[in-house]
Amino acid sequence: MPLISVIIPVYNGENTIRETIVSVLNQTFSDLEVIVINDGSQDSTLEIISSIRDSRLKVFSYPNANQAVSRNRGIALACGEYISFIDADDLWTPDKLEAQFNALQEHPQADVAYSWTNCIDEAGKFLRRGYYISVSGNVYKKLLLNNFLENGSNPLIRRHALAEVGGFEPSVVPAEDWDMYLRLANRYQFVGLAYPQILYRISPNSTSTNVSKMERGCLQVIERNFSQVPESLQYLKCRSLANLYKILTHRAIEGVPQKERGLAAIRYLRLAVKNDPSLLQAKVIWKVLFKVALFNLLPTQQADAFLTRFNKLSDTSTLFGYLQLDC
Repeated sequence: MPLISVIIPVYNGENTIRETIVSVLNQTFSDLEVIVINDGSQDSTLEIISSIRDSRLKVFSYPNANQAVSRNRGIALACGEYISFIDADDLWTPDKLEAQFNALQEHPQADVAYSWTNCIDEAGKFLRRGYYISVSGNVYKKLLLNNFLENGSNPLIRRHALAEVGGFEPSVVPAEDWDMYLRLANRYQFVGLAYPQILYRISPNSTSTNVSKMERGCLQVIERNFSQVPESLQYLKCRSLANLYKILTHRAIEGVPQKERGLAAIRYLRLAVKNDPSLLQAKVIWKVLFKVALFNLLPTQQADAFLTRFNKLSDTSTLFGYLQLDC
């Protein structure tokens, strides 16, 4: 029986699925199975997967549902004592599973190990670093403020913990990973590794660029959790909302300049400031306003050319430095 089960949900992932699977099969920790859940792909995904020869690779096909459903199907099929997930366009560094497994052995009181994330583009080139937040032990309060694990391709989780908290919630996609991590953090301890081992791909078609859908899912997660926390923790809700809208502001003006995204960024920024007025004093606010103006006032090609030429001036990733993480 494999010690670790890795679950990969995929829908029309022909452009990246091979590289993703190879990054898992090439892990330095080799006692694993790779369960690919084909979520009704209509492209050449299945043909590409079938060309990969490795006895650890298993493929199961279902009618199209969504990522949360696919992950739950993978959990039901998994044999490992530990379970990890990776999206079909993301990558791992070769030592990711080994480092997280060793961390759980060194911290037997913990049931979830996670690492840092770096963001890459469609071609696999480095875009920017992630949050680089390492918190261990009881992380529930800090996780209420922000999903510092960042994505669903990150943690290694003891199987019994997943079984205890139940599966992913399909109704909150694409925030189902944050919802799951909060349920785990409410019962179990985490251990954070200070290494960037997840390469999270950002492309025009990725879920992370659909900011309106992300807003809806995250708001559902925030409301669900703060309806259950004691009165003594309700003060964290305003900070959680501020963090969400800072992240959404950045996501809205990341990538191809479009007026629709610029208008969304104005609304997100207003809500970020409403929940954290101190943001108005941050130096990055001028970069954000400048970039929002470009998105709204210039045609896409002109705005894109300007941003490419002055990429440092338009870098708003320092917004992440203003996330409120103190409890």
